[in-house]
Amino acid sequence: MPANTPVGGTLVNRVVADAAKLRAEAEKLPAITLPAAEVWDLKLLAVGGYSPLGGFVNEHDYASIIARGKLSDGTPWTVPITLGVQDASKLAAGKRAALKDEKGNLLGAITVQQLYARRFEDEAKGVFKTLDEAHPGVARIKSAGQTLVAGEVDVLPEALPSNEQGLPFKPAEVRAEIDRRGWKSVVAFQTRNPIHRAHEYLLRTALETADGLLIHPLVGETKSDDIPADVRTQCYVALIDKYFPKDRVLLAALPAPMRYAGPKEAIHHALIRRNYGATHFIVGRDHAGVGNYYGTYDAQQIFETYAAGELGIANLNFEHSFWCKGVGGYATSKTSPFGKEHHLTISGTRLRELLAAGEYPPAEIVRPELAEILMAYYRGK
Repeated sequence: MPANTPVGGTLVNRVVADAAKLRAEAEKLPAITLPAAEVWDLKLLAVGGYSPLGGFVNEHDYASIIARGKLSDGTPWTVPITLGVQDASKLAAGKRAALKDEKGNLLGAITVQQLYARRFEDEAKGVFKTLDEAHPGVARIKSAGQTLVAGEVDVLPEALPSNEQGLPFKPAEVRAEIDRRGWKSVVAFQTRNPIHRAHEYLLRTALETADGLLIHPLVGETKSDDIPADVRTQCYVALIDKYFPKDRVLLAALPAPMRYAGPKEAIHHALIRRNYGATHFIVGRDHAGVGNYYGTYDAQQIFETYAAGELGIANLNFEHSFWCKGVGGYATSKTSPFGKEHHLTISGTRLRELLAAGEYPPAEIVRPELAEILMAYYRGK
């Protein structure tokens, strides 16, 4: 087994063995339609990405996560995994309900443990640190069902694809590959964007300290202006093929929705990567941030609020990196003596503007091979 254990000690598996039995049962059950984000959550509940959770959280855990960043039993957990419904009239504690996507496809079933009210203000403040509905995470929980359904889930095998974007996505698969390669220390990198040269600097620096690198892009629901998962995946594959040692890098997908919860999501992402077998997790500037809701390094500082070893995965913190003309390479404020007039950086917004205008970004910012893939996407738009 890999060096690290899953959160809670055991990798959860909620995929049913007898699919025919569940399909027959579901025909007689009331149905809950899951929005896209909850479908992604269901996938991770099924395959153990959210271990120790085996279903959507109950009220005790919900309140504890919001208030303490822990489950009610003290296990670290910072983002409540909830299932909201608009109409709970056909649901009852102790009963079963079918789970379907918005197209009516059967995904599985839930054994309802409890029905309770979403505490919108508490959740928004506790998870996102704001009540501003311009925040995409706040907007999502505001528009979601305000009655929450708690309970363990059972998921049909056919509800889970064989891969995501052509990549492995199940923790058991990734852990098995880590074990096969004999890695004892594994550093994971979360991304929802193409990897640019500043990211590369972090990855190479981190890889100097570990046996292997898990590049683990989030391929679930993101903001509408984020670059689509298939385009990003082309970039990751191209980058690894030419610029990284293949025997020391593992590319896998994370089928999770993006919540943009800043520091709380940094912990969430770290715990998920522990379930995938990682021992270390890279935390850079404004991790999982959006707008100006969080401080630049809030996502690093939150790790200090947990006791040593409590999270079961170590964070690797990095300063903002930049191309430094004076140094002649990538550096940070810790390693470069040169002022900002020597720094070359481009914001994500400016990069998208260049690409949309058909202008190639500087090679110091984006590898030419990746720029070609991104330019092709923007030309297609």
